[in-house]
Amino acid sequence: MPARHARVKRAAIGALAWAVALWVFFPILWMGLTGFKSEADAISTPPQLIFHPTLASYREVFAQENYWHFAANSIAISVLATIVVLLLAIPAAYAMAFHPGPRTRGTLLWMLSTRMLPSVGVLVPIYLLARNTGLLDTRTGLVVIYVLTNLPIMVWMLYTFFREVPVPILEAGRMDGATRWQEITQVLLPLALPGIASTGLLSMILCWNEAFWSLNLTSSSAAPLPTFIASFSSPEGLFFGKLSAASTLAVAPILVFGWLSQKQLVRGLTFGAVK
Repeated sequence: MPARHARVKRAAIGALAWAVALWVFFPILWMGLTGFKSEADAISTPPQLIFHPTLASYREVFAQENYWHFAANSIAISVLATIVVLLLAIPAAYAMAFHPGPRTRGTLLWMLSTRMLPSVGVLVPIYLLARNTGLLDTRTGLVVIYVLTNLPIMVWMLYTFFREVPVPILEAGRMDGATRWQEITQVLLPLALPGIASTGLLSMILCWNEAFWSLNLTSSSAAPLPTFIASFSSPEGLFFGKLSAASTLAVAPILVFGWLSQKQLVRGLTFGAVK
């Protein structure tokens, strides 16, 4: 009897997990299906589950906009911002994890509190700074903004991962004559590699999905994929077929990337959970 109850419990948990997963994934599925509808079918009421698929929306998207230009901007900005974030966050998290001071906790809380600041509250000064420094509509400008907005959460994540590394291992390296640089690069980083990888993956996803700053600080030359999506809305209304096709093209690369790297992401997020 207990074994039967355990099987029923596992089946119920599995069914609930599938239901939640389908509920979360349904908007993406519906967006993908709408991209293959004509504009008439896309706005029909009630929504049509059975329709004649067409590639007209995708053809119009590629005819009107240079998708590869926007995709290249997104890749370059996301990768460069992630690299810079890790270069800054790793030494900061190392110092806070292994050489804490009396204000370390307060500094961590202050850094996290900056994520609570609404982006629109600093839009005007950031826009003026970007314009006056020549960073408006440039990849460099977006990289700087993405680094500053993502750095607090990346430091927090790395700090948590580094705290799981046994201090005696680092002390053993020092006793063997390792310098501070060798201690970080040859001892700490290999031990915390899963956590660093998951932090980098999360930074990539956050940079790729960032829309507010890309819409307000870029127009054409450095515009990433969120700007590409927004270009298919107009004062005359929304064209749901073309908008869904553009959105599918924008999210497809990061979905594939996330699917391929999900094991590494889960491994990193559970790093140190079991000792």
